[in-house]
Amino acid sequence: MGVMNKIMGFLGLENEEYIEETLEEEREEQERESFTKRQPAPRANNVVPFQAREKEGIRLILCEPRHYSDAQDIADNLRHRRPVVVNLQRVDKEQAKRIVDFLSGTVYALNGDIQKVGDYIFVCTPDHVDIQGTISSVVEE
Repeated sequence: MGVMNKIMGFLGLENEEYIEETLEEEREEQERESFTKRQPAPRANNVVPFQAREKEGIRLILCEPRHYSDAQDIADNLRHRRPVVVNLQRVDKEQAKRIVDFLSGTVYALNGDIQKVGDYIFVCTPDHVDIQGTISSVVEE
């Protein structure tokens, strides 16, 4: 082997192989470094199970609007998926009708439900809340 190394050294082939091996090793190192740089840093887990939401419970909002402009606040609660009980006894009949019309449109857009539960009292619910049963005095009217 000594003669072969001398001939290869004389022809310059030994140095080329060494240079090629060095270049290949450098490329591999660069690829490893770039691969580790491309991997995202570990992030916090953003997945929240549905059970955690259920443990919080459902917050029922009670509203007693005085003006038609208060209907926007009621709609915002519905948009945030909170059921709302609306007492319209302190509003004149014309504004109460406008508020009910506005809330009916809001509930329809959110795939929710609106039901009358008493004189001038309505329950508005988003799509994830079901209303079951009826109140007899309301049905008779």
